[in-house]
Amino acid sequence: MKNWPRRSRSSKKKYLKSGGVFDAATIRSKIATKESQTSEPGFWNDQKRSERIMGELKVLRNRVDTWESIKRSMDALDEIYQMAMEEDGGSLEPEIRASLLDIRDRFDKAVTLELMTGEADRTGAFLSIHAGSGGTEACDWAGMLLRMYTRWCERRGFSYEVVDMLEAEGGIKSVTLEIDGTYAYGHLRGESGVHRLVRISPFDSNARRHTSFASVLALPVIDDSIDVTVKPDEIRIDTYRAGGAGGQKVNKTDSAVRITHYATGIVVQCQNERSQHKNRDLAMSVLKSRLYDRYRMEKDKENEKYQGDKKDIAWGSQIRSYVFQPYTMVKDHRTKFNVGNIQAVMDGDIDPFIDSWLHFQWKGGTVQADGDDDDEV
Repeated sequence: MKNWPRRSRSSKKKYLKSGGVFDAATIRSKIATKESQTSEPGFWNDQKRSERIMGELKVLRNRVDTWESIKRSMDALDEIYQMAMEEDGGSLEPEIRASLLDIRDRFDKAVTLELMTGEADRTGAFLSIHAGSGGTEACDWAGMLLRMYTRWCERRGFSYEVVDMLEAEGGIKSVTLEIDGTYAYGHLRGESGVHRLVRISPFDSNARRHTSFASVLALPVIDDSIDVTVKPDEIRIDTYRAGGAGGQKVNKTDSAVRITHYATGIVVQCQNERSQHKNRDLAMSVLKSRLYDRYRMEKDKENEKYQGDKKDIAWGSQIRSYVFQPYTMVKDHRTKFNVGNIQAVMDGDIDPFIDSWLHFQWKGGTVQADGDDDDEV
């Protein structure tokens, strides 16, 4: 009963020791610095800065409180275990096992948060999905991925909004979501790349097995803590009439906005809102996120780890495969993690893949070809 589930005690200590994933001394030092800033004269005069610092302070305090709570629970459970072993030992076993499972779940979640240390990991996220090779099949696959990620948002209590969507026959050609939730980008940044689907096509009268592709790109929602400046003379802003239903619901104003960044050639657009002003603000936010991601990759020595969205949306570049036939399996080709319950994954249960990728990155893992072919994911 005293063994730590799924991890040895040495593995547990690796996460908890000072200087490891959770460095209590460093975090408490940051808390002290933030608290001293809140007592500075005129602190509350700058609303944006004060809100940002108070938000950061809350996150830091929550991190410390979470680990202290886990330690108290583990110490209390250890005392109950010792008492049960001395007196009788049998009657309390179900209760002890249930408590241990609860602590393990809290521990795993706390470790996952500690692995998200990037400057943008705490922010919300823009998630874009683009259909690739496969025609109607690929558009249907993009729609399936959209459902998977929105279900995941609902599971976590994150809110989301469609920023831009281009529908096509059989599904979606492209879609961009804005996801609002603490650590949304930290969770989703490992989802960037090409996702492959293998199934018996519902669009094929001969019921043949088809392979389809779609790309996913996660970007942070840039807030005041991250400096990305876009000057007016660096961009061109075009307005146009948004698409939509016909008849009385047709949009009769040029409310859609497209922004082109001259230096990089990045083009973003938004037409979901009826107000041109709101569409412009959203498009500018997406542009800043794209620029941040571009500049970050340029400065990153391990650039290849973040290039999933730059590959062709086709064979040989997938980061994950979803196989419906002749067997069921979802496999991440970077971490080699896989599950057989594909329906649960398509219903938004993707946290095991997110967690395994974060641990893989933290351990300094590198992606290697696994020799998969058409029939073996």
